[in-house]
Amino acid sequence: MKTLDEKLHILKSNLESGKVKVMIIGLGSVGTYLLDYLLSSEDENLEICVVGRNEEKMLTDVNIVRVSSLIRNQNRSRVKIVGNVDINDVAAVAECISGYRPDFIVNSSRAYPGLKYGSISWKNIRAYGIWAPLAVKYIKNIMEAYEMAGSDAIVINTSYSDAVIPWLKSANKAYPDFGSGNINHLIPRIRFAIAKKYQIEDFWNIDVTYATSHFHDVVISKEGHTERTGQLIGIRYGGKKLEPDMQEIFAMCRIPMPVDAKRNMMNASSNYEIIQGILCAIRSRTKVKLHCPGVFGEIGGYPVIIDGTDSQPRAYIDQEVFDLNTMRKKNRESIYLDGILDVSEGTLYYTEELIEKIERAFGVSMMKKVGFGEIETAAQLLITKIIEKYKE
Repeated sequence: MKTLDEKLHILKSNLESGKVKVMIIGLGSVGTYLLDYLLSSEDENLEICVVGRNEEKMLTDVNIVRVSSLIRNQNRSRVKIVGNVDINDVAAVAECISGYRPDFIVNSSRAYPGLKYGSISWKNIRAYGIWAPLAVKYIKNIMEAYEMAGSDAIVINTSYSDAVIPWLKSANKAYPDFGSGNINHLIPRIRFAIAKKYQIEDFWNIDVTYATSHFHDVVISKEGHTERTGQLIGIRYGGKKLEPDMQEIFAMCRIPMPVDAKRNMMNASSNYEIIQGILCAIRSRTKVKLHCPGVFGEIGGYPVIIDGTDSQPRAYIDQEVFDLNTMRKKNRESIYLDGILDVSEGTLYYTEELIEKIERAFGVSMMKKVGFGEIETAAQLLITKIIEKYKE
């Protein structure tokens, strides 16, 4: 597997000679929203391939997005559908990837579709890390297929990348380059809150640098506090450093949101931001800052710079405000509250507190650690013993 910088260089060469190809694997609500946003970009050099199991459903979803986008006179892109593909069939996925040769691959598939896992876990155990085996179940197959196909695409994963990408990397497997969502969902909330406090009209120009894991995305978004845990956050506007009372700001971040599929607009937007941010950095020879979970196989979420200013584009974790070791420590402190003790040598370790909460809430004796070869077993246990009994 090539480094991210090598992939960015290949992408730059492809941009100079032809079209950009994006493959979306899994056309549920995240994938469909993402397709809509991509078609609305009015990019004549963009081609999109959607891959999934139900070709008939995919066709109807693609048609409504294509037609709606053209009604707005925005659609300039071609869309290809590859249906009847079982993501458990690694060879079939590899065939799709090698046949289409995408520049970007976005995994928006889910092992148990149509359910927000947090609707079960948050109210019962206040932790999301329990679902990590389900989140890694399909992306591990996609990355195996990616290797089999000899792909150089930039890969974006959409589900619990704070732990999933490090899990793959620690097992010496191919792993996605970026995770979408989670920490990214907090940045706009913080900008809105800062804008309100300081009466800033152009809230989009508020610069936020933040490092934290999925747990604090949830607790701040839902409840407006940090669970008494200090946060690594820097805020600037117009070149000036702002130092508001962050507890006040986080309290203002509690913005009501839907809990159904509409919520996936944010995750789809995160994927869109990564794709467009990379393309913008390379095409405009500029720097773009993103906030991504799991980037470079790191546990938790980090600020990332895509630097297209030189002849060789590159990506790196932004250490202008906080050094990497400090961010790593803070992310581990945060993800511990989500039930993840560690991810190392291909094994995910749950915290003792999470194991006890699962026993009390669901009457299930969860394994304390999940080795890479135990992912399928753990995922099935979560489905049969918890999801199918407690889903609403």
